[in-house]
Amino acid sequence: MVTKKFFLKAPIFSCLLLACSPPAASLPIAAVQSHIKVTELASGLAYPWGAAFLPDGGLLVTEREGRLRLIRDGQLVEAPINGVPAVLNHGQGGLFDIALHPDFATNALIYLSFAQGTKNANHTRVVRAKFDGQALTQVETVFDAVPERDTQAHFGGRLLFLPDKSLIVTLGDGYTYRHKAQDLSSDLGKIVRITDTGKAASGNPFLGQAGARPEIWSYGHRNVQGIARDPATGTLYANEHGPKGGDEVNVIQPGKNYGWPVITYGVDYSGAPISLENKKAGMEQPLVYWVPSIAPSSMVFYTGDLFKAWKGDLLVTALAGQHIRRIDLEAGTVMGQESLLTERQERYRDIIQAPDGSLIVLTDDPEGKVLRLTPK
Repeated sequence: MVTKKFFLKAPIFSCLLLACSPPAASLPIAAVQSHIKVTELASGLAYPWGAAFLPDGGLLVTEREGRLRLIRDGQLVEAPINGVPAVLNHGQGGLFDIALHPDFATNALIYLSFAQGTKNANHTRVVRAKFDGQALTQVETVFDAVPERDTQAHFGGRLLFLPDKSLIVTLGDGYTYRHKAQDLSSDLGKIVRITDTGKAASGNPFLGQAGARPEIWSYGHRNVQGIARDPATGTLYANEHGPKGGDEVNVIQPGKNYGWPVITYGVDYSGAPISLENKKAGMEQPLVYWVPSIAPSSMVFYTGDLFKAWKGDLLVTALAGQHIRRIDLEAGTVMGQESLLTERQERYRDIIQAPDGSLIVLTDDPEGKVLRLTPK
């Protein structure tokens, strides 16, 4: 097993030479593979996107094409779960994340996020349903992002329950609607916080403000696809796709503006500037940004004991980067980074922590895999 001291010296030394300061841009990254054992739990899933553990040890996995699958006793159940609502499976749309209600053991409720509508009129939707072990019943909509868009990109879609049982939903800017990320009358480019029944949660920063959506928690985001929480401090972290460069990890605070598209460390895909500024008063700076992009797709705050050197760190899956990026945190400060599983050359879509401290990783592929990571 690799200790933190093994890979921290080079990044810190390079930072001193370059006189760099927070936020942490792309530092020299150590690539380590030898201390990770990879076990394939399932394969042949069509772009698996999100996963959640059941109390009995079963694992629910979404497929972007619109299916919900169950892995039980280390085996993929052949038949998909019945009762999943129809999704818009086009472009970046499809079935996204899954989360269990904090009281799942007594109420059997699960939550799904997905793209809903048509190619010309769509939005991100969240539903909840009863799960009896074989099918979903009593499916009801709890949240629809507004307004609808006519693009099939940048839906966001990650779900995270907080200790007060409110639900965080991450949303994208709709790509061609990026100006809406600064518009508080729109859910586009926002992180929202709702109750388990879909109402704006008490304590939200814009409750009662004229013209503002009451569910908004933070704004100025591009396409948030990773959300994680430090249970010891309550710190909420999110990552989002930049354009060409400028992927970010941010510390999320209620009511804060994270700048997109007014400030960015990236440029348009054509190479043209989106903004001439990467800092502006009243707009938050990222904890980490990446140039060039790694395309971060999910994130977990590791609290387990299997990978002792990783405890208290962020683990970020990367699509274009084809690795898992470990961000070493000490009291909220980035001390270094490490690239994991680079030798497999796979696009990684999701990462969650299992109850035993192992990690479950989904690969982004038409024949996607579900992998379990443990120390060698």
